[in-house]
Amino acid sequence: MIDFSAFSIWINLAIFATAAVAVWLAGARITHYSNAISDKTGIGQATIGLLLLAGVTSLPEIGATVTSAATGASAMAINNLFGSIAAQVVVLAIVDLVIGRKALTSAIPDPMVILQGGLNVLLISIVAAGMVVGDFPILGIGAWAWICGAAYAFAVYILSHSQGRKSWVAAQAGQIDDRLVDQQAAAEKKARKRHGRHSLRGLIWRTAGLALIILIAGYLLARTGDALSNQTGLGGSAVGFIMLAFATSLPELSTTVTAAREGLYTLAVSDILGTNLINVGLVFVVDFVAQGEPVLSQADTFTIFGTLLGIAVTALFVIGMAEREDKTVLRMGLDSAAVFICYAAGLAVMFFLR
Repeated sequence: MIDFSAFSIWINLAIFATAAVAVWLAGARITHYSNAISDKTGIGQATIGLLLLAGVTSLPEIGATVTSAATGASAMAINNLFGSIAAQVVVLAIVDLVIGRKALTSAIPDPMVILQGGLNVLLISIVAAGMVVGDFPILGIGAWAWICGAAYAFAVYILSHSQGRKSWVAAQAGQIDDRLVDQQAAAEKKARKRHGRHSLRGLIWRTAGLALIILIAGYLLARTGDALSNQTGLGGSAVGFIMLAFATSLPELSTTVTAAREGLYTLAVSDILGTNLINVGLVFVVDFVAQGEPVLSQADTFTIFGTLLGIAVTALFVIGMAEREDKTVLRMGLDSAAVFICYAAGLAVMFFLR
């Protein structure tokens, strides 16, 4: 294994930046392929975003957390997971700011996203409970880690059986928002024409190739991020929660910006919320790989507060999706502005907790 700490800080920064660019470019392309796969298979955007796009864009988190846990840096692994949850919700707020036409949460026509958001709040709350009360091993893995794995499987089951169910329809001023539905259909048709010449097998191979690029680049982000944490003198918790979390969230930023610019809002939001569900499931993997006591028992006040911050910013977006208010401030929805404020305040508190 390459010892990145032996490199100078400038070499590590260069590798970090190069890997980040590779992740960004691969993430932009994989969005198009995911939508094309959704069209060719008949699987809805919400499900594709949850299973395929979120799975691929989670590869940096998987690489970073497994590597950190295997090398004895369990604190960084857990902080990366739950720092990513909060950071990726902020990614949605950034996307809202970038597209700048209307509030992002007012432009989502699929009710699946609210269900995804509610499951996010539930699963992250389970993790927070495990951190507060402590954990004990069962067959070498923490009891709460077993619960996290089971809760993730349950969430996937619920969402897979909710595909296509219209428990509510998008509305504006009390009337069905047919224009929003038509805009979504037009965006899907436009994306379909771009990749219609590719076969399903070809799309899958292209997606697999991009996934490999994201995995390798994500590994480099994790390793150089760990080295930079030592070279800059910052603590592992701070780097894991802020720097490494945002670095491994670059695929989600790339895919959601690309999807939102093309009007594929359901795909964009499902990518983020699906990735955050996967992060909860990864607690089981981290506990399996890590040595010593269960990882949730090692959580300190910094980690617990960061997890609660993830719940808070997710809840703000769920409220925005339920309310569907198209009021904006500084080119973004009020809920996105609230997420920025909440996240900034949370980081200020965590600065004194580190």
